[in-house]
Amino acid sequence: MADVQIDLGATVILGKAEFDRLLARLRALGYTTVGPRVQDGAVTYGPVERLSDLPQGYTSEQDAGRYRLVAAGHPRYFDVTPGPHTWKQYLFPPRTTLFTLRRADRGWTTESRDGIAPRFALIGVRGCELEALHVQDRVFLREDQIDPIYRERRRRLFILAVNCLRPGGTCFCASMGTGPRVGGGFDLALTELDEVFLVEIGSEVGRTLMADLAWESASAFLQHAAAQGCERAARQMGRTVHVEGLPEMVMERLEHPRWSEVGKRCLSCGSCTLVCPTCFCWDTQDHSAVKCDQTRRDRVWDSCFNPSYSYQAGGNTRPNVRSRYRQWLAHKVGAWKGQFDTLGCVGCGRCITWCPAGIDITEEIAALQQEVRS
Repeated sequence: MADVQIDLGATVILGKAEFDRLLARLRALGYTTVGPRVQDGAVTYGPVERLSDLPQGYTSEQDAGRYRLVAAGHPRYFDVTPGPHTWKQYLFPPRTTLFTLRRADRGWTTESRDGIAPRFALIGVRGCELEALHVQDRVFLREDQIDPIYRERRRRLFILAVNCLRPGGTCFCASMGTGPRVGGGFDLALTELDEVFLVEIGSEVGRTLMADLAWESASAFLQHAAAQGCERAARQMGRTVHVEGLPEMVMERLEHPRWSEVGKRCLSCGSCTLVCPTCFCWDTQDHSAVKCDQTRRDRVWDSCFNPSYSYQAGGNTRPNVRSRYRQWLAHKVGAWKGQFDTLGCVGCGRCITWCPAGIDITEEIAALQQEVRS
């Protein structure tokens, strides 16, 4: 239906055979298409060039400290919930060279980082993950200070979101209001049915991309089926959190005995912060050549669970695991609200799944709330 114009906000049908053409068009526009893939027994994010690169027929079993990819054999490509990777790696890379200094005849020359940011098309962004990008926007694109690396990558980003119809055992996005249906801020949003994709047009770029593909208008029956799928997913969440008054409650319970209990279990390994789609702690590292003729400064991911992260002249402000875990959780669902007018948790459940000690953020929040709510 190339002769019929698609309206912004419209929902159309795209046959799955057309998906390869959609990816090819993105690459023709200069985007590197990245999405979920099966690697080393988990779903990770990496280059995808065709529909067959996606994890067709998989689901995952997730619980506290437990992850298992399951080959279920169904025909769908987006039924498997995300693994340890997050999309923030494409906007806030784990390691970025800020500048390099080289010795010249009469001093030093400075080589700044590459000026042209890559163009990524993120394929299969869930509702919780899309909200996580919006949370990081508030961190890196503040009115008083803007991170230029993040800004350039963000403005060149294409987002193909997907409504989540099969949440995992550690998911609680419905409690956080971030899913399973995606909110705004996407270029295209898919709902996958057995035979076709329903595609919602979210931007002019998305509408232009779809214009020459073999789409059809979506019937009310199919749109109702997609809506029912999202409603069913919301009822099937593996975890729940009571969020009303949560920031105030946490900040009032900073001396609760639960902090000591969880501090005995926590390994302070930082796994939760590395898999979290909103954590943004970072450090700088200098690397000098043996000949002392050049040096390089990199920005790297860090973690508030790292003892050296809180070290200052005169000592460590968070010298034990109890204080570091409290800092993480109290910031995530407490002080974050005051800083950025939003919570720092989107309910993706990664910190639960990938914690080697099996610590469950929803259990810790409930334990803090128990005395207040009783």
